Amino acid sequence: MKLSLGPLQYFWPRERVLSFYRDAAGWPVDIVYLGETICSKRRELRTRDWLALAEELADSGKDVVLSSLALIEAESELGVVQRLADNGRFLLEANDLSAVQVCRERGIGFVGGPTLNVYNHHALQLLMEDGLRRWVPGVEQGRELLKALRAAMDAEGQPMPELEVMAWGRLPLAYSARCFTARAADVPKDQCGFRCIEHPDGLPLDTREGEPFMVINGIQVQGMETVDMAPERDELAECDVGILRLSPQHEDMAAVVAHFHAMLRSPVPPPRLGARNGYWLGRPGKASLAGPALD
Repeated sequence: MKLSLGPLQYFWPRERVLSFYRDAAGWPVDIVYLGETICSKRRELRTRDWLALAEELADSGKDVVLSSLALIEAESELGVVQRLADNGRFLLEANDLSAVQVCRERGIGFVGGPTLNVYNHHALQLLMEDGLRRWVPGVEQGRELLKALRAAMDAEGQPMPELEVMAWGRLPLAYSARCFTARAADVPKDQCGFRCIEHPDGLPLDTREGEPFMVINGIQVQGMETVDMAPERDELAECDVGILRLSPQHEDMAAVVAHFHAMLRSPVPPPRLGARNGYWLGRPGKASLAGPALD
């Protein structure tokens, strides 16, 4: 198995982003995803900055993939995807069907991101015909679906694409054209003042009873728990998952990477440091057992 560092989902200051990826260049991850996937208003780094960062990480030995927005709403946002696709060196992670279309028009391969709707082998085959090389299933798609897709593809003599599963991080649950963070601050989306930057790991949301419930991150809603699928290593391998995705967090990311790197070298899976992903087991996603926090 390989380890990947997923795209940064939160909004951090420019220098924090650059510092994070300078550190990541020395971490034992094989693949690094770069780019803005949540909100086009987050412009601490521009397209040219992401491309320059991609070159630096590639020179350090990382396999770099450029990620697109999960929700493309404007011509300007589509233009960014086109510029990313035309970079001439790095694969694009298509998180919206508009990005798939851009890749198809250019005849280039792409990574199918977790926000593409793929729930049967017909959809997967169509995307592979369009150029899909690697697929990241949505976080709600568990082991039984992967096994069913494998069986259906085998029955038709079709190969499965390379599989990558999110193994660490808060589960992205929903996206909206509205901005939840702006709403929480009682300001219009177009006059948000970039409030997301005040919440480097998202804004926690409690129930009326004061119980931790979800995390809001701009137009995205995440689960509260940080999922750790390292103990499911052997099950993931049985499903032919070849890449484990680690979602960046503001603190202690080096310890997270070290945890998974040790897991790959261990004869037995490690103890769980985060929460269990219920979706993987065919249960509600919040059906989780918390483990000890990272030191």
